[in-house]
Amino acid sequence: MVRRLWVSGIVLAMLAMGCPTPHAPYDYKQEPDPRRQEYVLGPSDVLRINVWHNAELSVEVAVRPDGTISMPLIGDVQAAGRTPAQVRADIAKRLSTFVRDESAIVTVTVAAINSYRFVVSGSVEKAGAYASAHYVTVSEAIALAGGPNRFASADETVIIRTDPAHGGVKRIPIDYPAILNGTHPEQDLFLLPGDTLYVP
Repeated sequence: MVRRLWVSGIVLAMLAMGCPTPHAPYDYKQEPDPRRQEYVLGPSDVLRINVWHNAELSVEVAVRPDGTISMPLIGDVQAAGRTPAQVRADIAKRLSTFVRDESAIVTVTVAAINSYRFVVSGSVEKAGAYASAHYVTVSEAIALAGGPNRFASADETVIIRTDPAHGGVKRIPIDYPAILNGTHPEQDLFLLPGDTLYVP
């Protein structure tokens, strides 16, 4: 009887080791889709600023490491952490002191996105920091990193994301194989600037 219980215990332990622990329920819909929001500028992004009827004020400038750009007449303007619309409003307001012509309409467009960067680390073929000119999903990021290596536990992948709302960092569980086989497409989130995608 004792031997039978002992054998049963071993079998149950082996089954437990062979079955992955399911992730706790996570509301993936709460995570933002950056494609549905206006782009937030960062260092190294390039802006094309046009002041209609004032060619001498129209410039193409890169956001400096300190987050600012320089404009004729008004000097430095904070750009990083703002949207192009916010930068445009600031420039228009400050230019109004110098340009009285109401037809001097200001437009600000993003000529090049250079600040969108993320990290893929852990058990992937090419771990490292990556940059892209467009938003990248979890599956695309892992593909850029050469895919999981043979030691990976890809079903336990996590996104490590700064959480300004709660003043800390959150870990978003990702079952990468479930993304690939189509059972959990909602987990193929778009990475945000500064995210780390970790494959254990």
